[in-house]
Amino acid sequence: MIAKVTTAALLGIDAFRIQLEVDYSRSGLPAFTMVGLAEGAVKESKERVFSALKNSGFKLPPARITINLAPADIRKEGSSYDLPLALGLLCASGVIPQHRIENVFLAGELSLTGELKPINGALPLALKARMDKAPMVMVPHQNSQEAAVVKEMPVYGLKTLAQAVEFLLGDEEMESVKFDLDQLWQQGRNFFVDFSEVKGQDHAKRAIEIAAAGAHNLLLIGPPGSGKTMLAQRIPTILPPLTFEEALEVTKVYSVSGHLEPGQAMVVQRNFRSPHHTISDAGLIGGGHYPKPGEVSLAHRGVLFLDELPEFKKHVLEVLRQPLEDGDVTISRAAMSLKYPASFMLVAAMNPCPCGYLTDDQHVCVCTPVQIQRYRSKLSGPLLDRIDMHIEVPAVPYKDLKMARSSIDSATMSDNIARARQIQELRHRDLPFFTNSQLSGKWLNNYCSLGKPEHDFLETAVTTLGLSARAYVRILRLARTIADLEGVEKILTHHLSEAINYRSLDRQDQLGF
Repeated sequence: MIAKVTTAALLGIDAFRIQLEVDYSRSGLPAFTMVGLAEGAVKESKERVFSALKNSGFKLPPARITINLAPADIRKEGSSYDLPLALGLLCASGVIPQHRIENVFLAGELSLTGELKPINGALPLALKARMDKAPMVMVPHQNSQEAAVVKEMPVYGLKTLAQAVEFLLGDEEMESVKFDLDQLWQQGRNFFVDFSEVKGQDHAKRAIEIAAAGAHNLLLIGPPGSGKTMLAQRIPTILPPLTFEEALEVTKVYSVSGHLEPGQAMVVQRNFRSPHHTISDAGLIGGGHYPKPGEVSLAHRGVLFLDELPEFKKHVLEVLRQPLEDGDVTISRAAMSLKYPASFMLVAAMNPCPCGYLTDDQHVCVCTPVQIQRYRSKLSGPLLDRIDMHIEVPAVPYKDLKMARSSIDSATMSDNIARARQIQELRHRDLPFFTNSQLSGKWLNNYCSLGKPEHDFLETAVTTLGLSARAYVRILRLARTIADLEGVEKILTHHLSEAINYRSLDRQDQLGF
C-alpha cells in the first residue's frame, strides 16, 4: 500500500512543500530504502522512527519499505521528517486512513520513546501551509505558539507520537493553539537600560538620534572607557517598534537558524547582535556546509554592533559591503543559491590608535606613527564610505560623571525619532523603502534637492576634504534626516554643515586618514 504525507523543507528562510511517499509491501524480502536526496540526519530517522513506533505500542509487520521525498532533486536535511515518516508508515500499514492525513502539514523530531522534540522552521512551515490552503498544521508543542502566529491556520501542538495517532483517528479531542499577539507586543517595549544612564556625551547622543531617525550606519571613535559600548547597547531603546511584517521576517530568520527560545512565539524587539572580533566570515555573513543565517541576518531590522572594529579580520569586514548596500546576503553553492535578509543598522566602535589614547588629553599616547597607520589601514576606504557617520566620543569629564542622571533620556529621543520616521513614511509611501538611508538615484535628487547657496557650500566641502561620490551621497542623506528631525522640508546650509561634521574620518587634518 502507498501512503502520502505532506511536510516541508527549508530553502533560505522560506519553506517549500515536500511530499513524503511510503510504499509498504508485504511481498518480497524485508528491506528499507529511502530516496530523494536525503542527508545524514534524514537517513538516520529510520532508527529513531522504528524505536519510537515500538515504544509507543505500534508493531509493524516486516515489509519491503520504500520512502520517496519529492521533489527528488532538492536536498533534504534535519530531523523534522521523523513525525511525517512515522505517520506515513502507520498510514501505509493500514493503522491511519489516508483521508485523515490528506494535505495535513506535519513536522517533528521523535525521541526513542515517542516523545516529540522541537524543530527549526515551524513558522515558515505554517506560512507555506496557509499558502497551500492546508486543513491544519501539526508540530511539537514547543513550536506550537510559533506556528500559531500565522492567522487563519489551525495549529495543533503534540507531545507524543501516540497522541498524534489518537488525534488523527478521532479518539482524542484537541483544541487548536491560540496566540495572543497584543500581550506579546506589550512585552516588546520593556527595556532594562536607558540613555539617561549615560552621563555626558550629548554630542554622541545627538548623532545617535540622527542615525536612528534615518537608519544610518554609525562609527564611534574614542578612548577606552568613554562609553562607546554603553551608548551602542541603548540604541534599540529608541528605535521605532517592529511592525508585524518586520517581526515576521525576523522571526523566520530566528526560526530557521534555531535561535528562538523554547516556547517563544515571535521576536517583537529589535535585536542587538554583538559578535566577537574573532568571528569568521561565514559566522558573520552566513553559510557553512549546511548554510545557515549569519550575524548580519540575525541583526535584520535591528542593530549589528562591531566593537573594536579594527580587530576584526580584514577579509571578514570586507564581506559586509554587499549587505550594507543591498540589505540582503546571497550565498551561492554548486547545487543552490540562498538569499537571507540583512537589513540592519551597523554600529561600530574603535579606538583612535592601538593604545587608545591618541585623542585623550588625560593620557599620553605611546604609539608610533607607523603603528597608528597600520592600525587604521585595517579599515578600507570603501568600507568607511558605507558608514554614514563617524563620531568622536571623548573621555567623560568629572563634572559629568558626578551627575545623578543625564537630562537626555530614551523616551525623549524616541519621540523625536518617531516624528522624523513619520515624515519619511509619508514621503516614501509609494516607494519600496521607508528611511532616508536608502535614498538613491532619482529619489535622492527629488528629496535632497539643494538651492544655490547649499550647492556652493557642499561643493567647497567636497573639494577641500577630497570626498568620494559615496561620501557625497551619505552627506545628502544625513542632511535630509537632520532636516526631518527639525521638521523642515528644505535642506539648508546648517543641515549640510552638521552632516559634514559627522564625517570625521574624511577630515584628514584631524585623524590622519
